[in-house]
Amino acid sequence: MTAVFDTLSDPLPHRLAAGLSRLSVALRAGQWRLAEARGLSPTQAQALAIIAARSGPGRHAPRLSEIAGQLAITRATASDAVSTLERKGLVARQPDPRDGRAAGLALTEQGRTAAREASDWPATLLDTAADLSPAEQEALLRLVVKMIRGLQVRGAIAPARLCVTCRYFRPYAHEDASAPHHCAYVDAPFGDRHLRLDCPEQDPLPDDEAGAVWTRFATGAPGAMPTP
Repeated sequence: MTAVFDTLSDPLPHRLAAGLSRLSVALRAGQWRLAEARGLSPTQAQALAIIAARSGPGRHAPRLSEIAGQLAITRATASDAVSTLERKGLVARQPDPRDGRAAGLALTEQGRTAAREASDWPATLLDTAADLSPAEQEALLRLVVKMIRGLQVRGAIAPARLCVTCRYFRPYAHEDASAPHHCAYVDAPFGDRHLRLDCPEQDPLPDDEAGAVWTRFATGAPGAMPTP
């Protein structure tokens, strides 16, 4: 009987991809509505969110190229979006201490308010995620991290500031099943439910070390961790 279903059904990865595609349609529609309600395009709203996430004391204001990379759009498209945000008084350019020839992007006071409003997640998406049990939410977050990592490795998306590729991340450093990992930055244990997808304190590991740490995380195998 199982063989019959295998014959009649599309391959499982195909069905997973189709399901994720449907979720992305719902997410994009919700983001469109939020952005349009505030007089922004989705690209402008996403650019605001990226600038906001990378702003603050001790952090470098993102450059235009970083915005383009994070959104997987051309530099010209990113430039159009940022120029519009500048005209609206939401974004200002400032000297980049990393390179005197380059400029960083910073939010104005009005821009910080707009970023908070435009970066809200559609309520239906949050409610749907909240409908999952805590265990399901934790398991789903772990799977999302794995898929993001897989897309990064394949060059499909720009590198994200994940816990699992950070030099402070120690997978399975503790015996406590609820908090097996360790963050050396704050010197504290944590569990899968606390994995971050965009940590401002993330310090990326070199590719060879990141691969080894990732293998330990993905397989649940403890081992010696790199020294920060």
